[in-house]
Amino acid sequence: MTDVLTRLAATIDARKGADPDMSWTARLLAKGPEKAAEKFGEEAVEAIVEAVKGDKARLTAEAADVLYHLLVMLAARDVTLDQVMDELERREGLSGLDEKASR
Repeated sequence: MTDVLTRLAATIDARKGADPDMSWTARLLAKGPEKAAEKFGEEAVEAIVEAVKGDKARLTAEAADVLYHLLVMLAARDVTLDQVMDELERREGLSGLDEKASR
């Protein structure tokens, strides 16, 4: 399951120096971290709307957009998927209540 995310993260990373006229990812990255964060937020709202509506196919498509734009936002700030996965691994087995209290 994470293989596709790993490949997508690598593709996004490779687009960092690409021509913005040739790649949507390069275009987003060239606009800076703030634009990447804004686009992520837009996609998250769209996923929320589809979740409320209950359309599984649309929610699935929007969730894919959210994951892609999350990875772009992370790349714009030089945060890797591996770093996020390490953090999830660190939290594994912790109660959500305990983890939240530790912050």
